[in-house]
Amino acid sequence: MTATTTAATARRLTIAKAMSEAIGQSMDADPKVIVLGEDIGALGGVFGTTQGLLERFGAGRVRDTPISETAFIGAAVGLAAAGMRPVVELMFVDFFGVCMDAIYNLAAKQSYFSGGHVCCPLVLMTSVGGGYGDAGQHSQCLYATFAHLPGLKVVMPSNAYDAKGLMLSAIADANPVVFMFHKALQGMGWLGTVPGSIVHVPQEMYEVPIGKAATVRPGRDITLVGLGLTVHLALQAATTLAAEGIEAEVIDLRTIAPLDHGAVAVSVAKSRRLIVVDDDYRSFGVSAEVIAGACESGVDWLAAPARITHPDVPIPYSPALEHPLLPSAAKIVELSRQLCRGGAV
Repeated sequence: MTATTTAATARRLTIAKAMSEAIGQSMDADPKVIVLGEDIGALGGVFGTTQGLLERFGAGRVRDTPISETAFIGAAVGLAAAGMRPVVELMFVDFFGVCMDAIYNLAAKQSYFSGGHVCCPLVLMTSVGGGYGDAGQHSQCLYATFAHLPGLKVVMPSNAYDAKGLMLSAIADANPVVFMFHKALQGMGWLGTVPGSIVHVPQEMYEVPIGKAATVRPGRDITLVGLGLTVHLALQAATTLAAEGIEAEVIDLRTIAPLDHGAVAVSVAKSRRLIVVDDDYRSFGVSAEVIAGACESGVDWLAAPARITHPDVPIPYSPALEHPLLPSAAKIVELSRQLCRGGAV
């Protein structure tokens, strides 16, 4: 919310409503924008991403598809090559295995293989995140899996304002964009929602630039870097730390690929301490890439960088087993204390 926005004029939206508003405004502005996926028509998407679009635009532009990710994501790539701007939903990111050929060998490489003559203006939106006892086939994040692949852009909003702006930027982009949204932030009542994700969203169209992180809390003593849900965990931890005299700066990556190494470097040059909080698997992930970028940035001194992640094990079904593995504000507070007070990590 801007300084000129009052409580009376605020439009507080969930991420789900912000995403569907952005898609609808893009469809109004450009008849080439269409939507495909499972249950995105009359249901409005399992996670609310396409609410009201079928009623406004009809079944010709809002296409419920059969349960075949290979088929409808392959079709979306072909539509993009033919000049359309499809927005296609992969209900859970975990399902990528059955359609990865279309995503990487077709969508991501299309412009490169054609010498720039055939673009792929495709938005692939997909849900991520655990904590619901949905086990290892419906709870993963897999951020780095997509960010590692040249030709794909990958975004991850932590709040409704960024969700709308990033969606509008993604639809306007000539490249394929993977738009990840976290279940815990989506605003669907049956999932529960972190309150901080529900913020003021302007009615008019606007874009949040892909590739730019945001400093969401200033600080001097330690840099906490997060994405999606973990931004809110970092903010909770920063409030606790402030009461102890430790001022944490919190950076919201917003975009995973391209990654804004510069924003992290500026913060780390000031704080000299870094914790990356990532609810994806630990090895070969976003946390490692952020830390490597900070170490390569030319900062002349950096206390041992650290990370809090999901360990390298399949996500358990039992909540008693799953919840202890997830990042938390308490874990961030404890590790921040160790770094700031010179303890062993």
